[in-house]
Amino acid sequence: MDEPADETGRTEGGAHPRDRLKRDLRALDATFLVVSGVIGSGIFLTPGGIADLLPHPGLMLTAWLVGGGLSLAGALANAELGAMFPQAGGDYVYLREAFHPLAGFLVGWLSFFVIYTGTIATLAAGFASALTYFVPMTDATMLAVAVGVTLAVSALNFVGVRFGAAANNLTAAIKVFALVGFAVSGPLFGTGDSANLHPLVTGATELTLSAFALAMSPVLFSYLGWNSSVYVASEIHDPARNLPRSLFFGVAICTAVYLLVNAAYLYAMPVEVLRHEANAGKGAALALFGEFGGAAVAAFVLISILGTLNAMVLVGPRIAYAMALDGLFLRRFDRAHPRYRTPAYAIVLQALMSVGILIAFGNFERALDYTVFAILLATMADVAALYALRRSQPGRRRPYRAWGYPWVPALYFLANAGVACALLLENPLDCAAGLAIVAAGVPFYRLFSRQLSRGPGG
Repeated sequence: MDEPADETGRTEGGAHPRDRLKRDLRALDATFLVVSGVIGSGIFLTPGGIADLLPHPGLMLTAWLVGGGLSLAGALANAELGAMFPQAGGDYVYLREAFHPLAGFLVGWLSFFVIYTGTIATLAAGFASALTYFVPMTDATMLAVAVGVTLAVSALNFVGVRFGAAANNLTAAIKVFALVGFAVSGPLFGTGDSANLHPLVTGATELTLSAFALAMSPVLFSYLGWNSSVYVASEIHDPARNLPRSLFFGVAICTAVYLLVNAAYLYAMPVEVLRHEANAGKGAALALFGEFGGAAVAAFVLISILGTLNAMVLVGPRIAYAMALDGLFLRRFDRAHPRYRTPAYAIVLQALMSVGILIAFGNFERALDYTVFAILLATMADVAALYALRRSQPGRRRPYRAWGYPWVPALYFLANAGVACALLLENPLDCAAGLAIVAAGVPFYRLFSRQLSRGPGG
């Protein structure tokens, strides 16, 4: 992307003047990146816990609808920010521009070093574990499979964003069609009971607001990834138009799928049974279709996890690359591969760190629980950046302006703050651990800042 820089130091398209990633993603690619980033294992693993907190069919479905609405409200804010700053790095860029480079760095630090590398390791371990349904394996073999799939997916994204995007489009399409097919075929051919969906409304007032807020934590966790396309904005054709569309269509698709699938779960088994299911997808498939259904879901889980793993591998390196472009990361990480035009150094580092986590911890699905609180704070910071930039840069070109401003973004901010407070009261140690990791980035920011001030010869 060799666009001429203007007097502000930015190119005509708003990209960083030193960014050499290739603008090779279409609107469909960006939309499916959102779909893959959102729909992973959460739709199978979280409904049981949500049913335990909200043992009421109507409230369960309401929680998933509210989660989609909140994600859409966040997407409205990110659509304005992403269209304003169509650069690699996402919220790192927005907080840098709105507040201070330190604010952007800390969010980028948390995202790259904890959320993405840890999520990749967790997904790889989950893939190996799910594979044992078909192929019995020892712990050592499972580790080898997890490492192998991490390196293979990283290599695919190393050799070009189009390869990663093509693989992502395929797995995302399979996810959507398979989940919709499961939700539709259950009532048509399964052995469930529509009476499980009743009472849909009555009796909901007996449950507390605190229980609903706590239930929103796994719901919002299952929607995480709705902003995946903002991190690759500098690689999207016509980002001012296609980035907002990818967010809106992606969130709409995921919300519709989640509502359909949860309705199918409730059709398959009563809430009292669902609340004890660790894997709602497997339990519902067995109840509806017997052993064949269980095997089909196990196969689908493999594809779903692999698709989300690929999306995380594609997105994560752009954060480190964006920080490096500003001199706030390791040297050479600001370079795109001369042939493939990908952030090669960042892809390699992310792969090595994920493999290291796998070797050190193995299967650790709970290891990222403490980051949910920090993720909520980061998404709230995005909304705060929207308000700050409206005040500090009122004349800046905004190809898209957030619908419902200032009320809809405020609703998103307050709802996330409510869930964060509920988490803080319920799990103070986990929340403190997430904040500690954010704070640990401060000395590294100072180190990179001094390196930047000394310049190349410092």
